[in-house]
Amino acid sequence: MSRYQYLADQTEKLIATGVLRAGERLPSVREACRTHRISPGTITQAYYLLESKGLIEARPKSGYFVRARLGHSLAEPEITQPVGGSTALQVSDFIFEILDSVRDPSVVPLGSSFPSPYLLPLDKLGRFLAGAARRFDPLATVTDLPPGNDELRRQLALRYLARDALVSPQEIVITSGAMEALNLCLQAVTGPGDLIAIESPTFYAGLQASERLGLKVIEIPSHPRDGVSLAALEDALRHHPVKACLFMLNFANPSGSLVSDERKKALLELLYRYDVPLIEDDVYAELYFGRQAPLCTKAADPAGLVMHVSSFSKCLAPGYRLGWVAAGRYASRVRRLKLSTSLATTVPVQIAVAEYLKQGAYENHLRQLRRKLAELEAGFVDAVERHFPAGTRLARPQGGYFLWLELPRQLDSLALHRQALDQGISIAPGPIFSAKREFGHHLRLNFGHPDTERQHAAVATLGRMLAAEGAWPRGAAGSD
Repeated sequence: MSRYQYLADQTEKLIATGVLRAGERLPSVREACRTHRISPGTITQAYYLLESKGLIEARPKSGYFVRARLGHSLAEPEITQPVGGSTALQVSDFIFEILDSVRDPSVVPLGSSFPSPYLLPLDKLGRFLAGAARRFDPLATVTDLPPGNDELRRQLALRYLARDALVSPQEIVITSGAMEALNLCLQAVTGPGDLIAIESPTFYAGLQASERLGLKVIEIPSHPRDGVSLAALEDALRHHPVKACLFMLNFANPSGSLVSDERKKALLELLYRYDVPLIEDDVYAELYFGRQAPLCTKAADPAGLVMHVSSFSKCLAPGYRLGWVAAGRYASRVRRLKLSTSLATTVPVQIAVAEYLKQGAYENHLRQLRRKLAELEAGFVDAVERHFPAGTRLARPQGGYFLWLELPRQLDSLALHRQALDQGISIAPGPIFSAKREFGHHLRLNFGHPDTERQHAAVATLGRMLAAEGAWPRGAAGSD
């Protein structure tokens, strides 16, 4: 047996026995050379062999890491099949009941919508905010009214340019988080009683906004890896008076799906044909695990049909409530709506984040955050594979910090949610992601918290609950 094969075999045994766990970094080629007293070429061959077996993965500028085991029980979920027809929404009370459970800091936050604040540079941002407050120009209370602080919008335009998108600062409107941006976009292109297309499953905030505005929704099937079905969307556009589409194309919440660059372009061509605007909730786009960021739809939108919504809440500073929309041809409408509703977004916060971006600190933070989330994802998937029952399905996300799980059909995620809370664990049960409260045997789990021992212990507890499937009959607390 060659030396590289021997080293690969020994490493494989360490992985199989759990000595090396999912998400852990292997020694660098230089470190392994010193330890084993063999050449860099031999180490590299051994790592290539392990990578070809799917046991480890290379991460840019980070090295090699142990991949999560691909257990037989974790097949990929199939494309969703939502109940047809439009829906008048009545979901807010139901959603608020579930969300109240994630506010207690003593609860393990598997149901949270945010990554751990300990992954974010809040101390450094605080210094920028203090500086902005000290140097605050009183005239900014007027000059930084909508569309917002000039320097912040310029910095955002530069970030679009880095993704090959020519976005003028004049079409960017600064908002109080992405939630306000979504509301403003919906108001700009719809009125009460209008119909919009959403994904199935979809993020509950979009459902809440649509209900508040008196809109109806039609749910479009989506695949947990590839995203929204273009064939189903075209059928809906052909047969229904759809006024707008509200989609997440990059690492969707809750499914984690990523629409490929080619399918994004096909989606835009389809919407151009029917002259239907796309409101894209793109708050997770910066959290990709691969070598390259996914295509920005604004780079393929010369006609300005895309209203591109994002924020700093998921990757930099949740409490700052700073978002924006690059609203294309609808920018003037959005700007006026912003002025007539909340008037302005907190000016010192805009100035502080603009300076933070200008200093170049953001990119360094994002690189570290992506590496950490990819590491947490691998370890979390490994814990789910070890503890969840046979028949559980999931799709490995390529970014973000959510896992979307499909449980065996007889299990009920709402009942699991209630039992888990008694054990100090929050989860996000599937029905809150559906206008018709479908996905009764699905759940979303958040892996974006670095207290892995606590997180993985909670996964083990959930697995034991699920193993006692006779504890709740399907339909007792929710169903598909």
